[in-house]
Amino acid sequence: MNGKALREAFGDEMLELGKENKDIYIVDADVGKSCKTLAFASAYPDQHVNVGIAEQNACGMAAGLATTGKIPFISTYAVFGSMRMVEQIRQEICYPKQNVKIACSHGGLTPANDGASHQSIEDMGILRTLPNMTVIMGADYYAARKLIRQAAEYEGPVYLRFTRDAIPFVYDESVELTIGKAHRIQDGKDVAVIANGDTVCIAKRAAEVLNEKGYSVRLLDMHTIKPLDTEAVKDCIDTIGKIVTVEDHNIINGLGSAVCEVVAEAGKGIVKRIGVQDCFGQSAPYENLLEMNGITVEEIVRSCEELCGKKGEDR
Repeated sequence: MNGKALREAFGDEMLELGKENKDIYIVDADVGKSCKTLAFASAYPDQHVNVGIAEQNACGMAAGLATTGKIPFISTYAVFGSMRMVEQIRQEICYPKQNVKIACSHGGLTPANDGASHQSIEDMGILRTLPNMTVIMGADYYAARKLIRQAAEYEGPVYLRFTRDAIPFVYDESVELTIGKAHRIQDGKDVAVIANGDTVCIAKRAAEVLNEKGYSVRLLDMHTIKPLDTEAVKDCIDTIGKIVTVEDHNIINGLGSAVCEVVAEAGKGIVKRIGVQDCFGQSAPYENLLEMNGITVEEIVRSCEELCGKKGEDR
């Protein structure tokens, strides 16, 4: 596979940020090897804290550092960063709007063979409901690095979600992204496909298949699901009216739900959500888990054709 895991982007970008800014800290929950923070800890030991297997303590430590002007990044797994310490995130980070970044690896189905206990399919939905929280997942290694850097400069709480395994490159190092603004990969007029994170590469392949079949597809990388780029969604509603969302997350309260909220308030348009079908995962290869939930090129193509009508039919 021509790609890298997003957790590698976290390790590489944090090394650069730590060198440039001595206020950048990593608060580790004893998962440095998995989350790629060991190099940072070695290079900048005074900017690294390991609290051990105590995620709630990591949250409190980071909140305290933020009150002194530091920019702490909590590093742990998504199941722990979104659920085990959610009370501390709410009370100690979001409520006082502390400048803390929560950087979580193993988001979505990518833990694969580790099973449902490690597959965080609810994390972005949980955290997007907290006031003052920003929720981000980059599409590939280069996108993640750009968004991590922006998060370090962004004032306030940010949740950054990463994959465990490698995913294909969608962009190159020249890509420019802005927190809260969808990135339009291609324009089209028949159907809009809105994806984020590790599903953008799948949506991109599906758009290529649809283009070959004669469909005009608008493809958006919605890397920030909070604040959602509502203007980009409204433009899809007004100019196209047919939207397919794709995500490695429960279809309840994730990207699809966020888009549907905008569509419902607009009072027009139709959305088909592709994602985890409100069920826990199981121990299986990542690709198999995606297929079990219909997060595939074939299902995206089928859904778009269903909304648009087969070519040659009255659409």
